[in-house]
Amino acid sequence: MENNVFHEKQIAYGRFSSVNKGLRELDLFIRQKVGKKIVDPDKRDALCSRLKAEMLHPLSVIITNRGPDTELLVANPVELDGKGRPRVFYDVTLALKTLGICIFSAEIGRHCTSDREWEFYRFLLDENCRFDMTSMVG
Repeated sequence: MENNVFHEKQIAYGRFSSVNKGLRELDLFIRQKVGKKIVDPDKRDALCSRLKAEMLHPLSVIITNRGPDTELLVANPVELDGKGRPRVFYDVTLALKTLGICIFSAEIGRHCTSDREWEFYRFLLDENCRFDMTSMVG
């Protein structure tokens, strides 16, 4: 698949609609930045495939034991314009607080692989809080 499948594309129009309780449909009308339709079926299929993959699996989450520490690693792909996903740090820290898990330290950074850039959030968790992390599967 093309790495720049989103390059030179823009959303002309988008709408959300409620299908069933708790479910939503999203319609996106995407065109090339020069205003032309995307007529090449291979490019349309690649774009649809990439959009589906990004929406179904937007974040990677790994929980590992590192000796005495438990590490939570959350990673999300950086968009082509260099922006990361908003509110990830807030959402993760709120979820940990709600579960009663204390954060010993947190680190935010970026990492490049051969085909994309990732923004990562690394948390060392304190097991002296009210949530037992030894029962979690990572």
